[in-house]
Amino acid sequence: MGEQEGRHPHYALTAKAVKALKSSGHTKRLADGGGLYLFAASSGTKSWVLRTVVKGKRCDIGLGSVDLVSLAEARDEALRLRKIARAGGDPLAERRHSRRTVPTFEVAAKEVHAAHSTSFKNEKHGKQWLASLSDVFTAFGGKRVDAIASADILAALSPQWLLRPETSRRVLQRVRMVFEWCKAQGYCSGDNPTQGVTKVLPKHRTPPVHHPALPFQHVASFVHALRDADAAESVRLAFEFTILCATRTSETLNATWNEIDLDGKTWTIPGERMKAGVAHRVPLSDRAVEILKRAQAMADGGPFVFPGRKAKKPLSNMVFLMVLRRMKRDDVTAHGFRSSFRDWAAERTNVSRAVCEAALAHTLRDKTEAAYNRTDLFDRRRELMAAWSAFATAKPTDEEAKA
Repeated sequence: MGEQEGRHPHYALTAKAVKALKSSGHTKRLADGGGLYLFAASSGTKSWVLRTVVKGKRCDIGLGSVDLVSLAEARDEALRLRKIARAGGDPLAERRHSRRTVPTFEVAAKEVHAAHSTSFKNEKHGKQWLASLSDVFTAFGGKRVDAIASADILAALSPQWLLRPETSRRVLQRVRMVFEWCKAQGYCSGDNPTQGVTKVLPKHRTPPVHHPALPFQHVASFVHALRDADAAESVRLAFEFTILCATRTSETLNATWNEIDLDGKTWTIPGERMKAGVAHRVPLSDRAVEILKRAQAMADGGPFVFPGRKAKKPLSNMVFLMVLRRMKRDDVTAHGFRSSFRDWAAERTNVSRAVCEAALAHTLRDKTEAAYNRTDLFDRRRELMAAWSAFATAKPTDEEAKA
């Protein structure tokens, strides 16, 4: 069987003929049609080649050995590449792309992690991102991403789904991100395999766990007790400052002097230290300024407002918990004072919700409201925080002091 004269052959070869072809010491070429040829080299190897025109130039594209690619597969691939060439595309580039190594899920996840490394708030957050996927890596981390199905994801998430609902939701979100990246890279096609997984997993019924918070009526008595607590003065000052500013513990403990404007009575926390990733200005009450001036007098030249034992490091993030233990207050958390502030603002002031939420650096959930509310309401917040400071530091009544 050879090339036919006078007309182009069409499906001229058979599987039997392909198997029987031998080189006999020199290269042979048989045409199947549509530019597809079978080459039998003098070395004895046999392979498929597509001869076509790409952007006006004739070129030969190897389609693989007959040991790996059947006649039917060679015909399908030849047809696909001819269509690409006919449409003005580059079938050679397409072949190079299709031969790219498809990564395993674990490899892909680590690439996504590296690509997003600059967006993590800190090194600890970056490590947690990968660590949270450890069970997933065990389940299907070694499989190619184009071979992973929804059933694999379901099997990996099911054991912990109800036991650790918040963590499981984060894991699913991160797995979804990895597959979106893989689709964008061309490693897999079709629907994201995470799609619809939550519809077959049981619903989370666990009520949200809130930080224990002190009723706002008892904040003043707590602040006065705090001033006499068995703790270093810098720790007591930092705790009171946190309460008066309604900030998160980490925001206070990592505060540096270059963020403080004593003359303008303003503390500007950079976005990289904020939960929402946006810089937050805190209006400082008179008492908050007093605390800072006392901390400044105690400073030993380090960058932190409330340094630990070593000037170049902040206080430990466990320091407020230790104070509460010494005060025998297991009914309170430092973070809970943000709730105390919010309840006080709702019940004892006429300040709008937007101002209260801005004081806590909360992102507005209503996208329409957020789109129009482009101010941080700083002047109105200054009045609010001054009123809160006066309330929180007022001399408690005898009844409050006993509470």
